[in-house]
Amino acid sequence: MTLLNRFVIQNNHLYHHFYLQPVRTFVDARVKWVRDAHLDFAVEKEKNLKQILSLKNLIISQPSKAIPLSNASFYKTIFDLPITATNFFQKYPSVFEIFQPSKPFSHPHVKLTPQALTVHNEESKILNSSSYRKDVAGRLTKLLMLTRAKKLPLDIINLMRFDLGLPHDFIFTLLPEFPEYFQICNMDNNSTGSNNSMGSVVFGLELVSWRDNLATSVLQRKTMEEIYAVKRQMPIKFPINLPKGFDLEKKVRLWVHEWQNLPYISQYEDAFFLSPNSDQAEKWTVAILHELLHLFVSKKTEKENLLALGDYLGFGPRFKKGLVHHKKDLLTQRHLLMGMRYRYLHLMNQSVNLKRKYGLQVSCSSKRTGSFINRT
Repeated sequence: MTLLNRFVIQNNHLYHHFYLQPVRTFVDARVKWVRDAHLDFAVEKEKNLKQILSLKNLIISQPSKAIPLSNASFYKTIFDLPITATNFFQKYPSVFEIFQPSKPFSHPHVKLTPQALTVHNEESKILNSSSYRKDVAGRLTKLLMLTRAKKLPLDIINLMRFDLGLPHDFIFTLLPEFPEYFQICNMDNNSTGSNNSMGSVVFGLELVSWRDNLATSVLQRKTMEEIYAVKRQMPIKFPINLPKGFDLEKKVRLWVHEWQNLPYISQYEDAFFLSPNSDQAEKWTVAILHELLHLFVSKKTEKENLLALGDYLGFGPRFKKGLVHHKKDLLTQRHLLMGMRYRYLHLMNQSVNLKRKYGLQVSCSSKRTGSFINRT
């Protein structure tokens, strides 16, 4: 029995010699942090988008293209909805439509509105295109290449599935297309940081072979476009755009200038031998974070996702220290999938008068049924 078969059986509830610098620090310097209104707006306007898409995928996966409201409590739990499922559906009437099936004595159901169905159909064309699937496979490959072991637990990957642009059922639909890239593997509990003492198998995704053509960072490629020859360990600088109101003391500005001129160590090289408290190690850590953010279709993710990955990779508090804030809500390079997500956001934020379509008491049950085993 293959590991993939074992995974399906065991998880059928998922559809889931460098420059060593002396230690210097500017922790005693005064840094005035202010809220970034653009970033706050970007985060707020995308609130509930993941839940919208997860419910949309559940609805569209059903033969009837509808789900019963009687399982409302189950939807709230499995999709981590901020309010009851019934209220959630009513909050977005441009996406979801509550209706009464013609079958006698049936409970109200939920389906997609014609507008949402149109966006879904156009999104499906993108997700099923060969160019998109090669692109997302490349993103997943680069993520694995950033790890020392060239593999990650599936639960870590699933945390970033949405941000990577992976299909909700990527384990069953995407991975089989690229057997020369990926394979399901058995990961030792100690390597995953798991406290599970029951001896159950921890599944992961492993890179089959290293891809030299992908082992160049976004920052390196950009520098190559500006400079004809890029030498190894040359002091490539990170772009810095400080928000209005951000205040740095003179000694901090001096530290940043010196830090920027340190040699640039590729994210795809192992530099864990560097002193973890050195500026050189910090620049390498920031380089990894910079590349990670560029792997995400929206160029951002939840902080907790990066910290979970950092803990697994052995960075500990270094990821937290090195985190840089993604500024503004517009992307300099908009990924094709983001265009579709913005269309869902448009539907979500349309100003529509909310009203109850039916004055019926909805019987909510948390009982699991065979139709709802696919958690995105």
